[in-house]
Order: sequence, then C-alpha cells, then structure tokens
Amino acid sequence: MARDYPNRNVLWAETLVDELAAGGLTAACIAPGSRSTALTVAFDAHDDVATFSHLDERSAAFFALGRGRRTGEPTALVCTSGTAAANFHPAIIEANQARVPLLALTADRPPELRDSGANQTIDQEKLYGSAVRWYRDLPEPEPTPRKLRRLRTDAARALAEATGSDAGPVHLNCPFRKPLEPTPVEGDVPADWHEGDERAAVGRASGDPYVSRRQGRPSLADPDLQELATAVGDADSGLVLAGPADPTTLADDDWSDAVADLAAVTNFPLLADPLSGVRFGGHVEHRDDAAVIGGYDGYVHALDLDPDIVLRFGASVTSKPLRKALAGTDARQVLVDPMGEWRDAEFVCSDLVVADPTATARSLAAAVDERADAAGDPDVAAALVDAEARYWRLVEEFLADETPEGAIVHRVLAEAPDPATVFVSNSMAVRDADRFGEPRAADHTVLANRGASGIDGVLSTAFGAGSATDEPLVVLTGDLAYYHDMNGLLALARCGVDATVVCVNNDGGGIFHLLPIESFDPPFTEQFVTPHGLDFEPTGELYDLSFQRVPADEFEDAYRESLAMDGTQVIEVPFDADASHRARERFADSVADRL
Repeated sequence: MARDYPNRNVLWAETLVDELAAGGLTAACIAPGSRSTALTVAFDAHDDVATFSHLDERSAAFFALGRGRRTGEPTALVCTSGTAAANFHPAIIEANQARVPLLALTADRPPELRDSGANQTIDQEKLYGSAVRWYRDLPEPEPTPRKLRRLRTDAARALAEATGSDAGPVHLNCPFRKPLEPTPVEGDVPADWHEGDERAAVGRASGDPYVSRRQGRPSLADPDLQELATAVGDADSGLVLAGPADPTTLADDDWSDAVADLAAVTNFPLLADPLSGVRFGGHVEHRDDAAVIGGYDGYVHALDLDPDIVLRFGASVTSKPLRKALAGTDARQVLVDPMGEWRDAEFVCSDLVVADPTATARSLAAAVDERADAAGDPDVAAALVDAEARYWRLVEEFLADETPEGAIVHRVLAEAPDPATVFVSNSMAVRDADRFGEPRAADHTVLANRGASGIDGVLSTAFGAGSATDEPLVVLTGDLAYYHDMNGLLALARCGVDATVVCVNNDGGGIFHLLPIESFDPPFTEQFVTPHGLDFEPTGELYDLSFQRVPADEFEDAYRESLAMDGTQVIEVPFDADASHRARERFADSVADRL
C-alpha cells in the first residue's frame, strides 16, 4: 500500500529512487544543494542505496565514474541546479569515451523560470550534448498514476541505457518547485490519488523492477566465424592484442582466461596492455603455451615485427611504439568491438567484428582448435617470448644502476598486494606502467581514465574505484594530477576509503620532454613544463592523512610500510624531469643495442 506523502516532490523523488533501486542501483554520490533536496532526502532514506557525500561536484562525478569503472554498474550523481551540473561534465565526457555506466540526476528550476534571469538558473536541457547515451527532461512532479508510471518507466530505461552494450552516462534533468523540503502541503497529494492503480504507487507487487531488462550479447555468425578461423589457421605468424578493456569486459570473470586460451590455441603471443585485465592474473603463471607479453613498449622498435594476422580486442593500446609498428605492417588486422566502433586511430584495421569480446575469443578458439593444422609457427612465437625475457633482464640491470621515474612504477606493480586495485594517472604514469609493468600472476585490476586521457579527477576516480571493493587500493599519480584534484582527498575521510597514494613529483609537465617543443626554450619551460614549486606536504594535515617525502632509493621501504598500514598514506618521490627523460633515452638506446 502507498503511504501518505507530505507533498508531491517527496512522492516524486521517492518513486524515482525506489524504482532505480529496484532496477539494481546500489550507490549515489550526492553534492549538497537546495533544489535537489527531495532527491537527496530520498536517496539518504533508502535502505538499499549507499550514499557518498561530496562537497565538490566535479570530485563527486569522478568518484562515481571510478565506481562504474571498477564494477561495470552505474552510480547515481545528484546535484542542485546551475553550474553545479556543469561541473559533472568532465567526468561525463570520460564516461562517454570509456563506456563507463553513470547516471546524472540534475535538479532544475521549474520551466517558467528558465530564460528569465532567475537566480542559479541556466539552460540544463541536453547540457551534456552527445556525451550521454540518453537524455530526458522529466516532467514536473504530479500525483497522477499515469505520470508516476511514466516516471518508473523512465527510471528503468535510464538504467538500461547506462548498462547496455554501449554502456555509458545517462542524464535525467529533474525540475522541482518549492517547497523543496518534506514540508506538509495540504491537498498536494490527495489520499486517493492512486486508487485503482497500485503499480504507480508502489511498483510491481513482486518487488521486481517496473520494467525488467535483459541484455543480450552480440555474436559472430557461424560462416563469418569459420572464415576467420580459416584465416587464423592459415597464418604462419600472428598476434593476439588485448587493449584497454571496457568496464563490462573487466567485470566478466571469464575474459582473461578466454583471451589467454585463444592465444594458446593459435600459438600467437598475447600482447597485453596494462589496462586490459590480461597483463596481470592467475593465467600469467605457468602458461608457456600462451605467453603474456607486457614489455613490448620498450623494445618493439628493435624488432622486425611482421605478423600475418593480428586479433585485436579492446580500445587502442597505450603504447605508441606498438601502434606505429603495427601500422607499418601488411598484416590483416581484425578489430573485435561489441558496438562496432572504429577504435583505430592509425586506420589500418582490415576487419571489424561486431561481437562480444569474451564470447568471440571463446568461439574462435574452439573453431581454430577443430582444425588439425591451426597453429602458428612456434619459432616466430618463441622469438618474441625470448625478446620479452631478455627485455625484463635489461630492466632489472638498468634499475639496479639508476632509479628513474619508471623504477617507481615498476616497484609499485611488482609489490602491490594480491589482490589489489591499482589506479594509474595519465601522462607519464600510464606510459611508465606500460613500459615497466612486468606481467605478474597476482590479481591486479589496473585502471586509468584513458577515454579522454585527462589528468583532472584522477584521485577522485581512484577513490571511487576503491570504494567499490574490499581490495587494497594503490594510486599512482603525478604532481600535476595531484594538484588538479586535491579536493578529491576529502573523500578519503567522508567516504571511508583507504589508499596508498604514490605521487611522482617532477615539478610540472614532464611529459612535454617527449615532444619536439622541448628544443624551443623559451617558451618550453614556462608555457609547457610550467614548474609550480608547490609543497604538497600540508595536504597531509589538511586532509588528515599521512604524508612523507622520500628519495627514490628509499621508496621501496616506504611503499612496503604503507601497504602494511591502515589508513591513507601519500608517498611523494621527487624527480628532476629533464634527468628522468635523459634516463629514459639511455634505457631506450641500451635496449636497441642489446636486443
């Protein structure tokens, strides 16, 4: 039975939140504000939805993004009207590019106040443009069965659009009139408003969602599968390439084993991006029949890479040297993407397979296995496996003599707990993770914001990911990304997240040393590197966390101590950006000479 409601806003907000929870929504990030009061109260009162309070809308949005990236399920975002909603936009762009489910609920003024100069009123209709999978400007709250049924249907559709094959962000704009609080308004919700239509009042009697959704998996037709299996079987050499995986793929427990089994059946080396969900995990150990290759970024330039066929899964790989090397071959390159999107910035793919990656890897492995002659040349595979082994020996030799920025990344991944969630910043951090992150049998979920590849919101996204799991959380960031999202540090205490945060501080944009503009100074130093000279140590006291600054040769001990401690510790490791770049050059030259 429907209960009594003090006013129509309370009825409307509770119905919306109740239906979202029935559809599987389990968490909401809420930024305080007046116009969103009804939504905030409804989420806060719902027993099945965990709420995370954030003072900063941008941090809230990236925190929700992190939860979606880690779980493959959407987290709701709630904010008041005006520029509060605009601060969600960067995270929504990242969610769109990276196929991360997200649900933005932006409160708004009633329609007659739009375009009137009313305080805190902006045009919120289609605010995020093409960056959302679906947008709906909800009608004004009204206690009528038809409108409440439509509201429940809209809630179900929002979740379906956010979590479909093309997962991503959804925007519901929610106008409310005063009173915004649960203040009783006589006659606002008549006692008999729902008579004859209990569905509108309380949803389905069974407790199921008002509209149940069932998500299918796109698959490859058998003739196409057999043709591809024949091409694989006829190839003398090939590669299986696992790029950064979508959250839904990462959440599939069968993904890493499926692609590793495909590599084993084809006798093709498996090149695994650090964000693929494949470079780390139990499948890495004792799999000589499906070698997981992870050091290619450091040595592919020294190889004569010429495969007959490349089977590509996931987004474009982090490694630019690998992208360029494959672009220089005549290989048949088969891109598997469940949405049929052309995620190929080098424009070299010859085949687009619109199908689920895990199911495709499984079915192709089975089809190839049926062929008696379906195996690549073992000598070709062995040559790459040998280069991989020699490369990691060179890494150990190099790091024994020098401690560049890459050494920090190498130790972070080599000694992260098993299991652990490891979040890596953009710019140099993710590139060093690619070059120095050695494949390991540990259960590591390595994440990064590689959709739009920005450095905003890195800490908040990482903490959101950490909030969604009981695993230890390790965050690897640079100084500019740390600076950009210091507001996000407040979530550690407010949202109950603990982490080991490693900040590689080279005083500015060290990545610009990789670009030709380095030769032009001025304006290189002041306009590109932009050294800031900031001392981050006061953030320890400000945000009630442990902060220590250690030289590179003392990092390993500090890191191990942090991993054994409760709470959050920030370990800052200072570097000279120019010296680090020169060390990278020396290492690259050494690899080229010795491989």
